[in-house]
Amino acid sequence: MAAAAVGLALTACSSPMQAGAAAVVGKERISTSKLNTDAQAYRGALKSAKLDETALGVPVDQYVLRRLVDMSASKQLMQRYNVQVSESEIDAKLQDPGEYQSAQINLLALGVAPTYAREFGRVSAGLAKLQQQVGQTGQQKLAEEFTSIKTVYSPRFGVLNTQPSQENPSLFLDAGRFGKATPQQAPQQPQQEQQQQQPQG
Repeated sequence: MAAAAVGLALTACSSPMQAGAAAVVGKERISTSKLNTDAQAYRGALKSAKLDETALGVPVDQYVLRRLVDMSASKQLMQRYNVQVSESEIDAKLQDPGEYQSAQINLLALGVAPTYAREFGRVSAGLAKLQQQVGQTGQQKLAEEFTSIKTVYSPRFGVLNTQPSQENPSLFLDAGRFGKATPQQAPQQPQQEQQQQQPQG
């Protein structure tokens, strides 16, 4: 199952949102200040690469938040299995150009800013090792464990759109409009993200 699909399957539960949090993923809190800092860094990286942020189809803070949420859930899954990643493995992952002409563009396409690039590299390399560790027979269980890590988003983002479609592709629904999608369009998820972020079934 692709990371995007798994990420969208993360169910927003009814636990109270912590003050100053953009999201709470399992036992980890993603602060609004961290999101703002990382979103600003991502905008700067896009500008340096001469890429237009409007091409994402969604606000930068939402795009970055989804990456931070997926990374947080992945880290917690790695901790359960005690997966360790070396600095050289992180370096190798960050140098991978994927489907693009450079590693920098690949990271930007995956929603990764310089401020958390090494953290992403650790998670990406760790998930690859975890896939090998559990083998083909353990992939389904791994996917189920990933989706069991619950996420609560700040009400300012609305409600997570768990069933995106062509007509309704947004990342979040407007909770104040009884499920009406926000007007932004969700970006196409690169195939490279699918390969790096979620065990294959």
